[in-house]
Amino acid sequence: MPWFNKFSPLEDRALAERVEQLLARCGFRSRGLYVMDGSKRSSHGNAFFAGMGASKRIVFFDTLIQRLDPPEVEAVLAHELGHYKLNHIKKMLALSFAVTLASLFVLGLLVDQRWFYHGLGVSSISLPIGLLLFMLVTPVFSFFLHPLETLLSRKHEFEADAYATSHSRAADLVRALVKLYQDNAATLTPDPVHSAFYDSHPPAALRIARLKLQ
Repeated sequence: MPWFNKFSPLEDRALAERVEQLLARCGFRSRGLYVMDGSKRSSHGNAFFAGMGASKRIVFFDTLIQRLDPPEVEAVLAHELGHYKLNHIKKMLALSFAVTLASLFVLGLLVDQRWFYHGLGVSSISLPIGLLLFMLVTPVFSFFLHPLETLLSRKHEFEADAYATSHSRAADLVRALVKLYQDNAATLTPDPVHSAFYDSHPPAALRIARLKLQ
């Protein structure tokens, strides 16, 4: 990432102290707070952490700091910390490995089957061609699994929101979400069927409604 973006230490001491207090409440150890020049590409705002073990660093997009008030930045970071503390990253990696393993198993079953090639109009049977054909047809058959993937992703988003409200104010997260959805030009009322297939995050109205109950 340093090849393409500039990182500088967070200079806003008031915000830094607020973030450090949040990290202490969450039991998260960090080696530093940094600001990334995300504005060089878009107005999209975000916060994330990078690194492993004790070398983890907190990074804020400069657009996020410019657009949100300190309590709102704290709430957004609390949401991201929720993903980490609730092991969402590990769970998604494990799922990805499982899906990859299952795909390789199916590929192993099909790669020597003549009907697989003939059904796709190919007469030559070989591993490279079988791999190419498998990559071409897999999205067609896995398309209807997308709602299950988005359902799991949305579940994680709701859980991270709940974690954030336990370490910051729900009202701050609501205001931050409204601003981020506006800046990212996201549809606030998407078509429910299209959203179920393609949106990894819940619609803004649904997230905000849940947050207001917490």
